[in-house]
Order: sequence, then structure tokens, then C-alpha cells
Amino acid sequence: MNLTAEDIFSIKNAEEFDTLALNIFKLQAQNCNVYREYIFHLGVDADEITEVSQIPFLPISFFKSHSVLSSTDPVEVTFSSSGTTGMVQSSHHVTDVKLYEQSYLQAFTEFYGEVTEYCFLALLPSYQQRSGSSLIYMVNDLIEKSAHPQSGYFLYNHDELLQTLLDLKSKKQKTVLIGVTYALLDFIENFDIDFPELIVMETGGMKGKRKEMVREELHEQLTKGFGVKAIHSEYGMTELLSQAYSLGEGIFNCPNWMKVLIRDTNDPLSLIKNGRTGGINVIDLANINSCSFIATQDLGRINPDQSFEVLGRFDNADIRGCNLLVQ
Repeated sequence: MNLTAEDIFSIKNAEEFDTLALNIFKLQAQNCNVYREYIFHLGVDADEITEVSQIPFLPISFFKSHSVLSSTDPVEVTFSSSGTTGMVQSSHHVTDVKLYEQSYLQAFTEFYGEVTEYCFLALLPSYQQRSGSSLIYMVNDLIEKSAHPQSGYFLYNHDELLQTLLDLKSKKQKTVLIGVTYALLDFIENFDIDFPELIVMETGGMKGKRKEMVREELHEQLTKGFGVKAIHSEYGMTELLSQAYSLGEGIFNCPNWMKVLIRDTNDPLSLIKNGRTGGINVIDLANINSCSFIATQDLGRINPDQSFEVLGRFDNADIRGCNLLVQ
């Protein structure tokens, strides 16, 4: 079975998604050594899986301890997670980086319109100051493809960022400011700007720089500081080649080749119904060359319209079910 990028990124409905997800599962159950062994130790027969709801999800921690690959092609780029000194980082070995590029470009276009219509400003100091960030790879490409002369990074030069924002506002230029949470808060502590058309996209994380805040409090401060009606967010991670987007209120939607399911916190192999809180499982079909079925360490719930919310993270006690399986 030879699946292509077109198969992934041309999905139109749930039926097409499920069909391709099952096909990719069969391939990865054969070709991804780590996933195959994991399934074997669970006592699952891959040939008996006939519905997406039956597919086992690989705990995300395997990306810290193993090379998760379903392809024998050479690795083109390795993305690594951020972490404090001494922490083991996740590594995502990508054999076809064009899958990642098509994923984020097509998703951005579907949610926001053409990249060339925007100026992209980035306030991502923690990511800029290390190597291997998939977020920086994406933002670099968005900046380049926007071809806007004012697109670029602002490390700690907040005065220059303020003047750039005011200039873009005066020109009525569509603008995205993508920033790590603590850096956006640092900026509005020093400056107030009223730019209602600005898209402020927070990537999450205080990176140890500030006390963690609940989303409602954080977004209230940011909407007031930037003079916008809502704060946008992206839900992505090193181990995924796709992102979900929130256009406000912390309500996320996936592109057609990505899906979120919720697992029972007490029984990590069982899924639970919409509306209940549990662990977030992600199907990312763009991960065709690694593993498309990932059990994250995030907590969330799915709404009736299939949008989802991220409600926090498991602590070490909460992931006991997954830990038993990772031994």
C-alpha cells in the first residue's frame, strides 16, 4: 500500500478520515518497530482492528526513549522538545519534512486565509535560543512565505515591536503576532496597544519564567493589553506534524487530517464520551512516517461540535496507567 501526501491532505469527511486512519494503522503496526512491540505487549492483534476506536495509542513518552519511525528513508530533520537542564527531551525524526510544511501551510490557509496576506511577527525567545524547535521551523517558513518586509523576530526589543505594530495598524495590514505566553505578558507589562484587528496567537508555556495562570485570567490580561477581542492559540507539539487552532475562548478545531479523542484517566486503553474530561489522544495522519496515534499527557474534553478544550496536564501520579505500559 503506497499512501501519498495527497491522500492525507485531501480528506473531506469523517468516513475518508477513518478509512485512511485504519490503513495507516495497518502500515505502522507492521513497519514501526516501537509501535509494533507496544501493540504486541498489549496483546492486541492488529489484524482484528476494524474501527478507529479500537486503535491503541502510543504513549508520547516513547519519543523520549526510542526512535519512533515507520519509514526506512533517511531522516531529513530531527525536532526536539524544550526542557529544563537534566530533562530527557523528546525527539521526532522526520523523514519527509515536506509533510510538515504542507500540514502547517494548508491548516493556516484553512483557518486564516493565504499566508501572503499577512505580516508575521514572532516573540519566541525560549524557542529561538535553542536548536531543534519545530515551532521555529514553521515560523521561519511563514515569515519567508509572507514576503512582507516587516515580518520577523523580536527577541527582547519590545520598543521596536511596539513601533512595528503601530505602523502595521496604521497601514491596516493583516498581522499575526505569535508569542510564547510569558513574553507576551512581559510586553504588555510595559506597553498598551489598541490593535483590534491584530491576531495574537499564544503558543502556551511560561518556561519557568512566570507563575502558571488559568487560561481565562491569562487571556483577559492579553486581550486588554493588546486591545483585541480574543486570543488565538495553537495546539501542537514536537511529536506531531499537525496543529489544531483556537480562534478564541480556548476552543480548538483540527484540520481534516487530525482528530482528537479522549481516553479514560483510570483505564488508558478505553475512550470516553464527549463532554467528559480525560486524557487527550491525537490522531495525526501527517505522522505517516513515525506514529499517527499518540496518547499525550494533556487533559481535555470534546464538545458536541467536535471542537475540544485543553484543561491541563497529568501530574506524575495521574499517568500511572501509561507508566505501567511503558516499563
